[in-house]
Amino acid sequence: MFLDYNYYDSKYNLTVQKYAVKDIETLALTKQRHSVLRVIRESDRHLTANEVFEDARRLLPGISFATVYNSLRYLKNEGLIGEIRLGTDANLYDRKLTRHDHAICTKCGKLVDIEMEHPQELVNRAASIAKFRPESLEFTLRGVCPDCLERD
Repeated sequence: MFLDYNYYDSKYNLTVQKYAVKDIETLALTKQRHSVLRVIRESDRHLTANEVFEDARRLLPGISFATVYNSLRYLKNEGLIGEIRLGTDANLYDRKLTRHDHAICTKCGKLVDIEMEHPQELVNRAASIAKFRPESLEFTLRGVCPDCLERD
């Protein structure tokens, strides 16, 4: 069974996000992949591969980093987890599969989800500047989080 997370946003006249997510029961996940998926789904924050590895080792002490890394790639490709690329070599893994934006603290690196609509004018302007036909737009706010502001 497939759960279709594709949807067309008529307000913006574009497809906002594309996901074809398989139902977990149809995948016959190995215990290692199931453990990695469990770590991500039970986390209330975005995790690095190293953090997933550390938490997965608590569930399966013999799991290797290579297995965790390969499991992350498999789960992402199957549409069971999200991946946030913060640069060429920095990725975070996310349990949330619907379209959303992010805010990143420039002091401590905290990353939080933002649920907001993008004005059509912004989508059109970005597409015009890039000379692209828009399919989706992701917004990343960079600034200082409330915890860091309070410490300063």
